[in-house]
Amino acid sequence: MADRPLLLFPIPGIADRTKKKPSFGSSGIHYPSHNSQGERLSPLFRELQTAFTQRNVEIQQTTIGIDPEQVIIIETVGSVDMFVKAVQKIRDLEWLGELDVDAITPDGNFYLEGDAEKILNGKLYLLMSNQRAMTELLSLWQQYIANPNMQFQRGLTKFKNVFNYLKDIRRWGINERLIESGVIKYWEENLQIDPNRSVRFEIELWYRSSIGIRNRVQATIGTLINELGGQIISSTCIEGIFYHALLGELPANSIEDIIAHPNCEFVKCDGIMFFRPTGQFSSVVTEGQIIEEIPETDNKPLPSGNPVVALLDGVPMENHSLLSNRIIIDDPDNYSEAYRAIERDHGTAMASLIIHGDLNNSEQPLNRPIYFRPIMKPNSNDFRERRIEEMPNEILGVDLIHRAVKRIFEGENGEEAIAQSIKTINLSIGDRSRLFDQAMSPLGRLLDWLSFKYNVLFIVSAGNHTEDIILDVNNNEFNELTGAELQEAIIRSLFQNSRNRRLLSPAESINSLTIGALHHDTSIFQNFPDIINPFTDTYLPSPVSAYGSGYRRAIKPDLIYFGGRQLYRKPLNGNDNISLSPVPYTRAPGNRTAATDDTGDINKTKFTRGTSNATALITRSSAICYDALHDIFDIQLLNFENNLYIPVLLKSMLVHGCTWSESGDKIREILRAHINDAYQIKSWISRWMGYGLPDISKVLDCNQQRATILGYGELLDGGAHIYQLPLPPSLSSQRVWRRLTITLSWITPIFPNNQKYRGASLWFEANNEFIGVKREDADHNAVRRGTVQHEVFEGIEATPYIDGDNLAIKVNCRADANSFTEPIRYGLAVSLEVKETVDIAIYEEIRARIATEIQIQQLL
Repeated sequence: MADRPLLLFPIPGIADRTKKKPSFGSSGIHYPSHNSQGERLSPLFRELQTAFTQRNVEIQQTTIGIDPEQVIIIETVGSVDMFVKAVQKIRDLEWLGELDVDAITPDGNFYLEGDAEKILNGKLYLLMSNQRAMTELLSLWQQYIANPNMQFQRGLTKFKNVFNYLKDIRRWGINERLIESGVIKYWEENLQIDPNRSVRFEIELWYRSSIGIRNRVQATIGTLINELGGQIISSTCIEGIFYHALLGELPANSIEDIIAHPNCEFVKCDGIMFFRPTGQFSSVVTEGQIIEEIPETDNKPLPSGNPVVALLDGVPMENHSLLSNRIIIDDPDNYSEAYRAIERDHGTAMASLIIHGDLNNSEQPLNRPIYFRPIMKPNSNDFRERRIEEMPNEILGVDLIHRAVKRIFEGENGEEAIAQSIKTINLSIGDRSRLFDQAMSPLGRLLDWLSFKYNVLFIVSAGNHTEDIILDVNNNEFNELTGAELQEAIIRSLFQNSRNRRLLSPAESINSLTIGALHHDTSIFQNFPDIINPFTDTYLPSPVSAYGSGYRRAIKPDLIYFGGRQLYRKPLNGNDNISLSPVPYTRAPGNRTAATDDTGDINKTKFTRGTSNATALITRSSAICYDALHDIFDIQLLNFENNLYIPVLLKSMLVHGCTWSESGDKIREILRAHINDAYQIKSWISRWMGYGLPDISKVLDCNQQRATILGYGELLDGGAHIYQLPLPPSLSSQRVWRRLTITLSWITPIFPNNQKYRGASLWFEANNEFIGVKREDADHNAVRRGTVQHEVFEGIEATPYIDGDNLAIKVNCRADANSFTEPIRYGLAVSLEVKETVDIAIYEEIRARIATEIQIQQLL
């Protein structure tokens, strides 16, 4: 039990939410005239009509012989609210979804008045149309062109706004379906490995609301792929995330023909949204000898009770001395039999970090076992001694994760749920073929949907980028750089190449906590002349850690944590720009973990680095926070075991101690030399480190100068709760540094075919200036775009108030993408602190006033 445990807020007051200020969306944008729109776009509408006619002829000459359908892309500058309802008024015109476009180049027709060079934002509306619907759409356009003042039929008036803002209208074609998805590169790589081997890949279909249409489309694709000598291996359809996909396989010669001649009937099939590589979820193979020494474990207690943490990863060495009797392995697919001892690598390391933390630090193991579900196997086509671990290609990754999580909470095949006590699920892998680019990935949508459905918190890695770092210096210039200059050159290079170092799916998941890596550990290592440590400053994000931001520019990653120092190899002499290569060794530095070798020795350890490690360590912290919550609820005599607010409270607790501190200052200093815009600098910092590095101790215990108070509840659209933070009288009128930290977290329902996607928007309001503090770190707009609002306020202003004054913190809730019926659970964490050298009893004064308020509420 902590000496000064966390406090719980009294029951909050009930209020109506604060009304959102009206948004004027397209204000300030110059749009083309009505005549200009007609001249520009009428030929495009005619092209669409002609394309339907030609497609009808093509299809009638094939074996499938169905009525043609085509996906139409409507691109606008600005957006049109509730356009979906207008689309639904036209028979056979089906709404498929919408996407943000945040990089529209201005031209003579569309530009921002007053800044004609500024990049514009807009929307892509995706519609499925047949010939009949296309004819009606064309009729609406012709009426609009003929008379700009015409009155559209009731329900169709939004089309007039679309036509006013319309920049382009075109078909979804081969370029979107095949070229931009990265599948061709994936096919070429597979053919290089074995030119005679069949290749498997994902066929992601447009999700159709009708089961009959879905079945028809799937049958059509099955016919087409069979004609090419291939087959459908498996299929999956998950209505909750609007996902319908097939796992296909084609012989090498058919793949070669498609690469050479992509304009074939299979690729042109309009039911297909994307051809994609099968999920490239894999671990990083490390090199070098496994270290023999292992910390003493005989006197460390074994766990008991039900697991609250689940780990989905590669098969671990369950009898390793650090893991034995500490993990519950559930392997219904028998993935274990595919592994040799030496290959039980990534899962062993992740389990070790969750249970014991970094072995460099000799921490106590968790007091509960962890649930472990294998989801990876060694690649059967990898002929190295230690094959890479990856998701198997006989099943779609989304389907595998869905089955695994459903088994935990519901069971499968008539069996009961396996581990309903789970509160957090660790996923320390990412799809290296799918970098986040505005649109949510299917796996990102799946985690968001499962989070809300099962009330569970996913903790996922941001992803590692182990590509070389290219510096804008040659060898001679490189040798003249000081450590600080090299650090600046590397950071500048990383930011300049951030487009290629984005989050890996499913790190964009808005309900999950996404973890980046900090370039730090406590190991001692030997310097080698050809190896460099890229950073001289401590507590900077790791060079391998992926960059955000998340969906609709939300803060991602959410935070960074200790991921080990990643060393790089010095380049050989040469005159070209310097290229630094990451060193994948198993020796220090790094986080020390349990390890395996070819003998099956159960007493080995090694050093590793990256966002997977950081994610595992934060998952460990979630289990420790769970125990702290248990103690608090026990003191208050509240029901804990069945408490539905635990996942959202854990989410807030894990983020609550985050600050940018010295790391943010150092990055800001480097960026200032190249960027003048303070807002843009903040955006860049948050893309690399999110809300910053958390001090987990801040939510495990309080001290005399710091009080942390938790609140929780549930809200429907339009509702609000008001919490009263008692202000310590001793702080009144004192000119001392103080910090107010407020963290609000929730888990939202999602609406996959709506561009807003997030079902519920929650936010807090607090008059921080009342106690003399101002906002620090992340931008105040960005913090409201996800499902965590974390704000840090600091100041030294002496502000007077009287004993009995409170700081009101209002938690608001409103529908975002669409209406919802289930209440939204949230967790709130609030801290007020002064420096530990200041003799002000913050904790005791707040605790006494909260206790008094609780007693009053109990009497009422």
